[in-house]
Amino acid sequence: MNVVSILNIYKDDIIVNSHVTIRGWVKSCRNSKLGLSFISIYDGSYIESIQVIAKNTLSNYDTDILRLTTGCSVIVSGKLILSIGNQQKYEIQLNNIQVIGWIENPDTYPVSAKKHSMEHLRKVAHLRSRTNLIGAISRIRNHLMQSLHRFFDKNYYFWIPTPIITTLNAEGAGDMFRVSTLDMHNIPKNIDGSVNFKKDFFGKESFLTVSGQLNIETYACALSKVYTFGPTFRAENSNTVRHLAEFWMLEVESAFSDLNDILDFAECMLKYISKYILKNCLSDINFLQKHVNEHIIVGLEKLLFSNYIRIDYTDVINILSESKIQFKESIILGNNLSSEHERFIVDKYFKKPVIIKNYPKELKAFYMRLNNDNKTVAAMDLLVPNIGELIGGSQREERISILDQRLLELRLKKEDYWWYRDLRRYGTVPHAGFGMGFERLLSYITGVSNIRDLIPFPRTVNNANF
Repeated sequence: MNVVSILNIYKDDIIVNSHVTIRGWVKSCRNSKLGLSFISIYDGSYIESIQVIAKNTLSNYDTDILRLTTGCSVIVSGKLILSIGNQQKYEIQLNNIQVIGWIENPDTYPVSAKKHSMEHLRKVAHLRSRTNLIGAISRIRNHLMQSLHRFFDKNYYFWIPTPIITTLNAEGAGDMFRVSTLDMHNIPKNIDGSVNFKKDFFGKESFLTVSGQLNIETYACALSKVYTFGPTFRAENSNTVRHLAEFWMLEVESAFSDLNDILDFAECMLKYISKYILKNCLSDINFLQKHVNEHIIVGLEKLLFSNYIRIDYTDVINILSESKIQFKESIILGNNLSSEHERFIVDKYFKKPVIIKNYPKELKAFYMRLNNDNKTVAAMDLLVPNIGELIGGSQREERISILDQRLLELRLKKEDYWWYRDLRRYGTVPHAGFGMGFERLLSYITGVSNIRDLIPFPRTVNNANF
């Protein structure tokens, strides 16, 4: 039995007129008065389904084929031929069909063969991968992950797993999920009424990580070039199309590197993956361009062929101030740029990827390297059209005296970062790195604006279903 996938048929040049076996699900079934049934089958391997032609002379035509509905799982065997119709390239002349799973009630099947809203599909996340849209996103997501691993391997970076559970906040702020085994109905207390975390599993207050950066810095200071890629968590009460409570983050760290080195590297990475996706996912990209966003390929080509603009934060403030645009948020030197400010810079002013660097130190985390002016830090944000910030990074502060001063300024406990400070005490080196939200990159590539549709089971405010 020559079992093949639909991807094999379209990509591997399987010989026409050979006998093949396909395993998948029924997308649609149309029965004609001429004693023929036209069954469209998909298996998730490719954006295209394949048409199977069944004659009423088959032994189970009346008992099985005429009962088929959308979603039934089947194994079909027959001769692969070139289609005489213009709707598809290939079709299969059916010799045998085995129905593996029936749909109990076709009228209530949540992903029936009609157009469904994204809101409806989020309610049936366990089945939405059967739709063309989520299938295309899932295949691109897989290839995107593969492209990143390939890129780092080609550049001699080592992948380092970093802990999901941590006692530190890499961002020096709140918005963390607590990890605890304490009985919430009988919480142990200290004499002063505070929670006695010594009774907890780890003996101290613990959280789900917001970043693996501090951990991979330790390995960069031994293996030189490292990265980590995994889930991170933010307890932000933001119910928007841009926020998830659980998302995937790529984080990169390189020893003996400065800010300019990682700017070059980040740009090189985005160009590599754009080329990879255009080469390996073109069928899915074309589908999304037709049904979701007609500018997807143009967007990928901007990443691939543009010379990325590099500009200081102060120069961006000047551009915004002189633009004569009435922004909702005020433009003030020393304040964070709002999303509308970033969108103007990248979408309207430069119309290509933009890297903003050298931010005021008050806006950035304690670990970012203080510049010679003692006012700014060697930090950067990489913005892309229609998305805004995609990558954030910096050169790290390798001088322990300045690092300690920054911890003091931000009211962080030096003793909590004892091991992080050791990197500066024992053979310190200049090093730099960046982080990139994987789903944000996927949003840019697919043109899908709601980040909840880019991860299989989204975790958001009041939503942890499935």
